[in-house]
Amino acid sequence: MVTTTAVEAELLEIAGSVPDPELPVLTLQELGVLRAVHLRGADSVEVELTPTYTGCPAVEAMSLDIERVLHAHGMREVTVRKVLLPAWSTDDITAEGRRKLREFGIAPPRTTEHDSGPVALELGRTRTLADEGAPEPDPIRCPHCGSTDTELLSRFSSTACKALRRCLACREPFDHFKEL
Repeated sequence: MVTTTAVEAELLEIAGSVPDPELPVLTLQELGVLRAVHLRGADSVEVELTPTYTGCPAVEAMSLDIERVLHAHGMREVTVRKVLLPAWSTDDITAEGRRKLREFGIAPPRTTEHDSGPVALELGRTRTLADEGAPEPDPIRCPHCGSTDTELLSRFSSTACKALRRCLACREPFDHFKEL
C-alpha cells in the first residue's frame, strides 16, 4: 500500500483546487480526475491525472494549470502524467461536485455501478415520464425546478460528456452530464 506524506496531501489539495477548464464551477478534485501527487525530490513532483475520456481536449489545459499552481507553491519541477487505468467514471465526481453542477444548472450524472470491464453504451429513451411505459428507476431531474418530466433534445451538448435536455414542466433547457 502506498502512503501519502503530509506534503503530498497538501500538494494534492492545491492541485485539486484548480478549476476544470470546461466546467469552471468544478475543481479537478470535485470532478475526480486528479489521482495522486508524488514527491520526487525536495522541489520536484509528479501528478497523476485521469482524463474523463482518452481524447479529452481539456487535459492539456488541466496540466498547464496544475503546473502553474504547483510552481507558484515552490515546486521547481512538475510533471503531469496521464493515467488511463483505472478509467475515470462519472461515479468519481464528488457529492460536492454534483451539488455544484445542479446549482450551475447542469443535471448531474446518476450514479452507476461499474465493474472493471468495458462500459456498455445504452442510448435509452428520450423521455423520462411514465407515458412511454414503466418509469425510469432513477429519472433525470431538471436542475431548475426538480421535475422528472424531461425530454432529450440532443445526445450531445456543448461538450461530448453532456447531453441537452428540456424540462417539460418549466420548459427550460438544461445540460445533463452523461453517466459513464
